[in-house]
Amino acid sequence: MNRKKLLEFRADFLLLTVAIAWGFTFLMVQEAINTVPVYAFLFYRFLVATILMAIIAYKFYNKINKQTILYGFILGSFLFFAFATQTFGLSHTKTSIVAFITGLNVILVPFFAYVIFKDHVRKMVFLGSLIAVVGLYLLTMSGELSLAYGEFLSLICSALFALQILFTDKYSKKVNVFMLVLFQFLTVTIYSLIFSLSLDEVTFNISINNSFLKAVIITSIFATVYAFLIQTYMQQFTTPTKTAIIFAMEPVSAGFFGYFLGNELLTSIQIFGAILIIIAVLLAEIKLKKE
Repeated sequence: MNRKKLLEFRADFLLLTVAIAWGFTFLMVQEAINTVPVYAFLFYRFLVATILMAIIAYKFYNKINKQTILYGFILGSFLFFAFATQTFGLSHTKTSIVAFITGLNVILVPFFAYVIFKDHVRKMVFLGSLIAVVGLYLLTMSGELSLAYGEFLSLICSALFALQILFTDKYSKKVNVFMLVLFQFLTVTIYSLIFSLSLDEVTFNISINNSFLKAVIITSIFATVYAFLIQTYMQQFTTPTKTAIIFAMEPVSAGFFGYFLGNELLTSIQIFGAILIIIAVLLAEIKLKKE
């Protein structure tokens, strides 16, 4: 196995740990936003992440330039408005429907990659994307799918997550990764503060409890700093389409931890959906000789 393939395998494995981290923190976030407004929580989560990232990346401050700031702002905008549309979507339709439509970024990434950048998408990767969509449907859906306001917002959210993955692939190869992540976090922090002050009942005088502190600390470290630093760095060695397929493991991870830690039930259909997603991830690793 050549060095390029080894780097790709390492990237895919580390991206899988990101999906697992996001799934692991899902229950914590749900518990925290029961007592703290969503945008206030996002503000504190990304504020802590920005401070941590600023400390980690201090050696690379000389790499700051207009291009890095612009790219960080664009990625941060994609990321924040994906969170925002997802949040508003949740207020208009079922969580399961939002989860499924958000997961459709797994098929939107190769579509956008071809339309925007004319990127070639391998046949096995595209097949993996289709199988992942079926798996996501079986794993997450528990309501009737229509195209009402909540579903429309969720579709926008899915497109924004797809664009974040796709443009991370392009930008991570042009500027310093640490600075790119730092300005992405800073952008989300500023947006979250503005939205929280505008829409939340409280931003600064929140009730600080153990659930909130635990969620902020763990999500800022593992689901934010670790996750997006790994994503941004490792997407240099793999494709955005494979990244999207691997990230489809997030609901699988969430379901696994929900079952063992949150006493949630998993039906046989949901388990089958999770297996399909795992198969999709494995298929994405197969490269046909002609490709």
